[in-house]
Amino acid sequence: MRFLIKKHFLFVLIFTLVTTSLSARRVKTGLEILKAQNFSPIKGKRVGLITNPTGVDMNLQSTVDLFFHSKEFKLVALYGPEHGVRGDYTAGTSVSTVRDTDTGLPVYSIYGKTRKPTTEMLKDIDVLVYDIQDIGSRSYTYISSLGLAMEAAAENNIEFVVLDRPNPLGGLKMEGCLTEPGFTSFVSQFPIPYIHGLTVGELATFLNEEGLLANKIKCKLTVIPMKGWKRKMTFEKTGLPWIPSSPHIPHNYSSVFYPISGILGELYVMSIGVGYTLPFQLFAAEWINADSLAKNMNELKLPGVQFRPIHFTPYYSVSKDKVIHGVQVYVTDYGKAELSLVQFYVLQECHLLWPEKDVFRMCEKSRLNMFDKVCGTDKVRIEFSKTFRVESIQQLWEKDIVAFRKKAKRYFLY
Repeated sequence: MRFLIKKHFLFVLIFTLVTTSLSARRVKTGLEILKAQNFSPIKGKRVGLITNPTGVDMNLQSTVDLFFHSKEFKLVALYGPEHGVRGDYTAGTSVSTVRDTDTGLPVYSIYGKTRKPTTEMLKDIDVLVYDIQDIGSRSYTYISSLGLAMEAAAENNIEFVVLDRPNPLGGLKMEGCLTEPGFTSFVSQFPIPYIHGLTVGELATFLNEEGLLANKIKCKLTVIPMKGWKRKMTFEKTGLPWIPSSPHIPHNYSSVFYPISGILGELYVMSIGVGYTLPFQLFAAEWINADSLAKNMNELKLPGVQFRPIHFTPYYSVSKDKVIHGVQVYVTDYGKAELSLVQFYVLQECHLLWPEKDVFRMCEKSRLNMFDKVCGTDKVRIEFSKTFRVESIQQLWEKDIVAFRKKAKRYFLY
């Protein structure tokens, strides 16, 4: 009996030490740091909040609710990016200006006819606070909303505070050319790489200090940095809970797959798993032979990724209700994987196996335009379509990274 008691005590002690250690390693977001500061940077001010369901503390309490019930300042307005403050809008759907049912506060749409807060929307505001989890890819629209809101704050002499959160891709990986003049859009709002390697706080500082806001205007910016985050950390190493940042980014690893297939997905001629249970993890179509494509892809021996044949029926989106065939992507070594080039290798091998299937001719013209906007240039598509060889675009795709990394390092917070 004494032995059992000692054994039980030892188990409890080890469990306590392990859980305490895990808790100690948990990253503290900018929101947690702001709470620890008793909200001093915004104390006594009238606050506008740009957020969505990803804005939560470590207890999963919404930033909206935390702010609304705080006695230290007054939350007076909310601003809804894509998908809305409460996450009740689907991708690409215009967000409405409404009253929040829980707080009664006005929710101004910044994803619809208006994407930049107007003077009227900001009339009762001393400070705008931004608390949204990004996924590290340029075409994800929350960082476009960030930049436009910073411009509005500067133009209306309003302070801007960013509550920093982890880049789920880490802070080391950077891929893709900068957005070129003429290809600026809400999916490529600023001249940064496709995988930019910055946290939102670092990105906000970069935009502000590099004169990348409209007319090189600068806002009065404060970044509340995280505690405990390191650049080598992907999201699962942070100890933080993942809140789906949009319907097709349900898991912390979804951020990794988004740049693997998202550009190709803009053509709407091949399923990338959106509309099925594995968004951004698949490449499939009715005309693909799954075994042949998997064999070809694996024979390339691309660093850090492997492929297996898959057959499935999408519930919605591309090839809805049709049995299609293709490959599922597995990331086996994240550090070595060149994420954004995977989709171009898939196109390369599909063209080799089925040369009559030219995806750029199979899609609608408007989709080519969207493909180019997400790439940040039309040069990638034009050059690639000449040979359907990744080697024809690799230098173009990677040409800006060394210079960008050098410049971005000035604004690293971690």
